[in-house]
Amino acid sequence: MRRFTRVATVGIASAALALSATACGSTTSSEGNSDKKEPSAAIAYDIGGRGDQSFNDAAYAGLEKAVKDLDIKGNDEEPSEGESDADKVQRLVNLAKAGNNPVIGVGFAYATAVKEAAAKYPKTTFGIIDDSTNKADNVANMVFAEEQGSYLAGVAAALTTKTDVVGFIGGVETPLIKKFEAGFVQGVKDTDKNIDIKVQYLTQPPNFDGFSKPDLGKAAAEGMLDKKADVVYHAAGGAGNGVIEAVAGAGKWAIGVDSDQYQQEGLADYKDNILTSVTKNVSGAVYDLIKSVKDGDAKTGVITYDLKVDGVGLADSNPDFKSNTKLVEAVEKAKQEIIDGTIKVKTTP
Repeated sequence: MRRFTRVATVGIASAALALSATACGSTTSSEGNSDKKEPSAAIAYDIGGRGDQSFNDAAYAGLEKAVKDLDIKGNDEEPSEGESDADKVQRLVNLAKAGNNPVIGVGFAYATAVKEAAAKYPKTTFGIIDDSTNKADNVANMVFAEEQGSYLAGVAAALTTKTDVVGFIGGVETPLIKKFEAGFVQGVKDTDKNIDIKVQYLTQPPNFDGFSKPDLGKAAAEGMLDKKADVVYHAAGGAGNGVIEAVAGAGKWAIGVDSDQYQQEGLADYKDNILTSVTKNVSGAVYDLIKSVKDGDAKTGVITYDLKVDGVGLADSNPDFKSNTKLVEAVEKAKQEIIDGTIKVKTTP
């Protein structure tokens, strides 16, 4: 029963998506009932899609684990370039119609789509990562305390820099990514107020290329390196791969995001220069939601993943990080102080 199906939809219009769902042989009703006997779950990727070495890949890891551990079928679908909310709605509707439960939108860009699809399929559980606005009874809003993990990254950056100049590169200037910036800046300044922090965003909404185009990240990182930054933290999804490439090429330190990027195969050539990564347990959130549905007790409402529940954290895979006793102790101290409330981390710069 352990099967995994991936449906590529890049560049496919909504009508074609609808046809593809019909071709799967689904006889699901508009209320989400299905004649399929095999349980299945699905995720719909955010900008950049699978293979971004970051956010989307973390979601895929959660689905993959569910397929292996829970004896279910898994489906995943890619976004199309320049797609509209209507395209996202159609994608989620098709996945629900095909009998998948839950159906998870990876990223805040699915907020409108989840709202519409959940209303059409009240018996299907929908999940959305990085958005907390949906109040429907059949929606799980999975959000993370990114600012807390980013604070720890700021502490690490401040204790690692030799030039007293560090950088933050955000993919797109949205409230979510501003949380990463806020935590990082606070962590740096609380550690050493004299450090200069360079901040740059790659694109502004509605242009979301800053999450998917590595060349933009590379150019921004090169600009920061020219300004003497020797530790650069990115929150830019797939575009962050360009940041890491540029920083590693200069022999400086990069800080990754979402997944432990030191461990990512696609970034193996640069791993020695990835000091750490701010991790979000997106894979765990995806897995937990799928398991709750399989167990007959579906999670819904707002579910927050913070330091207290290991929903966010700071990776220590790089031996240079682990061997730096002063750094490790400072990060652990800051983590505990955030958990017990001694340190209040800002969510806006």
